[in-house]
Amino acid sequence: MADFVFKANIAHYKELLATEADAQKIEMLHKLLAEEEAKLAEWRKQNPRPKAAE
Repeated sequence: MADFVFKANIAHYKELLATEADAQKIEMLHKLLAEEEAKLAEWRKQNPRPKAAE
């Protein structure tokens, strides 16, 4: 469930970046995007997906 939230936030920030023109807002969105991607990477590291049964 947590990974869904991280992915949704990442998609939202990317969507905002696609249309934003203000340089300060773009800078902040890049920062937020990087932070959210780092959170997702850390969460995946701590919660590896179990391999599917073969």
